[in-house]
Amino acid sequence: MSITVLLTTGFAWRQYDSFASRLATVAGLSLGNGEDGAIDILLVGTDSRTDAHGNPLTDEELERLHAGDADSTNTDTIVLIRVPEDGQSAVAFSIPRDSYVRVPDSVPGNDWPSSRKVKINSVYGSTAFQELVRLVEDEGMSREEAEPIATAAGRNALVKTVAELTGVTVDHYAEIGFLGFLLLTDAIGGVEVCLNNAVNEPLSGADFPAGQQTLDGAQALSFVRQREGLPGLDIGRIHRQQVFMASLAQRALSTQVLTSPAALNRISTAIQRSVVLDSDWDIIGFAQQFQNLAAGNVEFETIPVEKLNGWSTDGMQSVVEVDPTAVRERIMEVLAAEEEPEEEPLPDFGFDPSSVTVHVFNASFREGLATRVSEELTLVGFDDGQTGNWLGKPTRTSKVITADPDGRPAEAIAEYLGGLPIEQDLQLEKNEIQVVLTTAYSGPGEAAPPPPPDPELPPEFVDGEAPPPVSAEHTGPRCVD
Repeated sequence: MSITVLLTTGFAWRQYDSFASRLATVAGLSLGNGEDGAIDILLVGTDSRTDAHGNPLTDEELERLHAGDADSTNTDTIVLIRVPEDGQSAVAFSIPRDSYVRVPDSVPGNDWPSSRKVKINSVYGSTAFQELVRLVEDEGMSREEAEPIATAAGRNALVKTVAELTGVTVDHYAEIGFLGFLLLTDAIGGVEVCLNNAVNEPLSGADFPAGQQTLDGAQALSFVRQREGLPGLDIGRIHRQQVFMASLAQRALSTQVLTSPAALNRISTAIQRSVVLDSDWDIIGFAQQFQNLAAGNVEFETIPVEKLNGWSTDGMQSVVEVDPTAVRERIMEVLAAEEEPEEEPLPDFGFDPSSVTVHVFNASFREGLATRVSEELTLVGFDDGQTGNWLGKPTRTSKVITADPDGRPAEAIAEYLGGLPIEQDLQLEKNEIQVVLTTAYSGPGEAAPPPPPDPELPPEFVDGEAPPPVSAEHTGPRCVD
């Protein structure tokens, strides 16, 4: 997203060669080319204490990370971003790091369990370690020679494992370590968040008051890394990350960032130092294709889970159980939702319904009934008239009122609304019809839509459920635990 911000503002168009030459890239990944109707991007957040080029961080940077000195290649964050080809929307699927998945047979290594099932966050690091040992001990390479090859093998193993779990071929790969998260947050001037309650959790360094606040990079890292004390532990952390990413998307695509040369300079520097991309990614082409993607059309959700507190086959590890079939079905639904539904043909009433104005009145205690029924009649071609409460004589039954009770328009409306009786009123115009609805009405427009969930209420995490989707369209930061 940050790269697209740079390119679509023209900032990097003018100096693209210089910008691209400083990007860290990785080759040899098992990637696709969007043939399934979407561009699928695997975004990986690692707990590495080096920058994208493998350089160690300074003591000051390590202190700001509040992450200790022990380096590793565990993947704390795994997100599959599905962008349909029309470029108008995107859905980012978070994959819980403890998801218990099968490592494909094509992934190298002899130290996998017999079932080849592991937590997905260990695939990258375990593959890299096994490959490093093989290259040094069996091939006689030096550690310096072997490390980049082993790291590439770890990345490729994760790409293949995500592809097997989700049923999609990953088209592009992006990796960011702790430093990159910190730098990018600082580059855009911080990100707004909102907490339902004050937090003081020393393991992650999260120490925040309740309410709305803007976090700098170091604070943001603590915010999204906190696990202890959250509902659902890792699932609760995923929900925090999704809410944060939605707020970050709003900020990065805001006028304050897009029109600030200083902010764009900071983003450019942060990307060059902290982001690893696959070498086949045509960033210019990607930015051109998806430059109209607005923050409000980006949604964050979690893959379906079967059980949050399951156990590995050897009974030694607590895992998140996932069903690949359910995961694949949900991810494919994103494309299905993008397809334009076939329009049902309008009913043939035998006359032009747009020449008939229909007024709908509510004689019940059901709020919004007249409006809903009026909308149903408008959808099938009738001209919408007045809506409101019925002020005429009390009536026990819903009915259609017209000057011409034998005319086809009154009969058609009565039939369409479920067989209502027709009553004559000679004071009405010929092309004017009234509909009166009582509590007993049971035709089109009868049911009120369910109320939308309150975005300010914290989610309840129960076994077998993932947090609700988060949209970047939400106004202001969404409050979370």
